[in-house]
Amino acid sequence: MCEVTHSILWQPAAASVQQRAPGSTLACRVGSGQATYHRFDPQLQQHQITYGLRMIQAKHQPDTASGWLSAREIHKQDYFGGELSTLNLLAHTCCHEFAHLLQHSAGKRYRGSVHNRHFYAILDELRESGRSDAVREALAKRAVERQIPLSSEPFELPDPALQPSPWQVEDAVAFGSGTREFHGVIIRVNRKTCTVDGTGKFRGRRYRVPISMLRKTP
Repeated sequence: MCEVTHSILWQPAAASVQQRAPGSTLACRVGSGQATYHRFDPQLQQHQITYGLRMIQAKHQPDTASGWLSAREIHKQDYFGGELSTLNLLAHTCCHEFAHLLQHSAGKRYRGSVHNRHFYAILDELRESGRSDAVREALAKRAVERQIPLSSEPFELPDPALQPSPWQVEDAVAFGSGTREFHGVIIRVNRKTCTVDGTGKFRGRRYRVPISMLRKTP
């Protein structure tokens, strides 16, 4: 990933970046954790991209890959045809972090506004220019050359709508805590929420509660 970021993304853009900040360089590294990020060291005039080893490992499995922002971006923005695979996820990760580099270079990265419209315009441009496909192809080629497993097979992700709910009508539940703890009985199970009728001192009230907030009571 570091080599591909340098050769496919940095080299064509280096002159433009260095025009804004003369002497700028790029250093890529693999970190031991899952943190994956771009930052700029103004003293060294160096862009630094870190790819987390645990991030790379997570993107080899459907259940851990689907929670990453890169997976949501591929789906939502239809990058690589909206298809999730280890190869697509890692290629997109390279593009995502390099887009942050270009965003910083253009002065469009702001405190509290990182994944903004300027960022996604840059990411879209990497796709439209063919750079993202070139990254994907280069990663696949290097993986074959080094005999590193890098699957391009699409993940089969479970459809949440087809998964059985852990909750049933008439289950006694509670949600909230302390003085704002509420008790009730489920009267309807929806895909992401349950409708709960209050019991005891909460009788007469009805709530729609996110499933993640519910807990069973005796």
